[in-house]
Amino acid sequence: MYKQIFRPFAFRIDGETIHHSMIWWASRLLRCPLTRALLRAIYGRRKKEVGRSFMGLHFRGLVGFAAGFDKGGELADRLEAMGYAFMEVGTVTPKAQPGNPKKRVFRLIKDEALINRMGFNSEGLDVVTARLKQRKKRNIPIAGNLGKNTATPNEAAVADYTLGLQQLYPYVDFFVVNVSCPNVKDLRALQREDTLAPIVEALVTARQKQSTYKPLLLKLGADPTPEELSYTVKVALEKGIDGFVVSNTTTHRDGLQTTDEQLAAIGAGGLSGRPLHARALSAVRCVREAAGKGVPIVGVGGIFSGQDALAMLQAGASLVEVYTGVIYEGPVLARKINKYLKKHEDEIPQW
Repeated sequence: MYKQIFRPFAFRIDGETIHHSMIWWASRLLRCPLTRALLRAIYGRRKKEVGRSFMGLHFRGLVGFAAGFDKGGELADRLEAMGYAFMEVGTVTPKAQPGNPKKRVFRLIKDEALINRMGFNSEGLDVVTARLKQRKKRNIPIAGNLGKNTATPNEAAVADYTLGLQQLYPYVDFFVVNVSCPNVKDLRALQREDTLAPIVEALVTARQKQSTYKPLLLKLGADPTPEELSYTVKVALEKGIDGFVVSNTTTHRDGLQTTDEQLAAIGAGGLSGRPLHARALSAVRCVREAAGKGVPIVGVGGIFSGQDALAMLQAGASLVEVYTGVIYEGPVLARKINKYLKKHEDEIPQW
């Protein structure tokens, strides 16, 4: 029904417009306990999920929703009713900012992909914190995805990331430090040792001042070379990072069915969806090799099926996230992946 009826209709509307519409409707529908109970009966059958515990947190399944969807914390843990075991909120920046100029979301339908150049559009810490504060109890682990304001120079980024951690700390279960988005000017330069180490050290210090320990994960891109990824992983672990999210969108346009003319008309942006999957798998393997066992890795990029999720887990991921796959496959995707992973549970490594 989704592919035959809803998706053709939705794909006639601008991608960002339909996204905001979906968030608006979902945030209101999921406030109703009856609606959540009905969806839970359809999508969230716990007997068909593979549970795991990492970082002192229990995940009822292995499938989460990636950052960028619920930027403002309007849904947060309510997507548990649809089979998601965890959720990232954000990216959240200290001050509200509009992001890059519109139009900034483009569908590559032949490739089952998206190109976006949102640029950390955010309502800001105060608004997101106020929303999350209303959630007295979280049904699933929630991550706060931290970013810096575009106007903040890289040499002052430490203050932005630290403020985000301090303000969100009571209302999330773990953090993802986003230094790899290709849509924010010069952000990926923060993955260098001279800029990354001070950020991680400051976040670890700020965490030590809190009464509880909450894990810090670093989000890495798929574009750096294996040598660069390995080096970044080792530096991050030495400075106190607990794990990694791999990978962010890519600037590469290799092997696409979309024509060069169409790509030129779209312009710059991060590519997600099916074409990212192989590159993300390679990045996860590299990060796992550098990190070794016992370090949690969240694999994300081009996951459209249970087979894709299993491949990511076998490559080195502890958990997986989806986003673009939901846009093309529909809300049933989490349930399909959960059922497949349960059936193939003995093929999932324990990293």
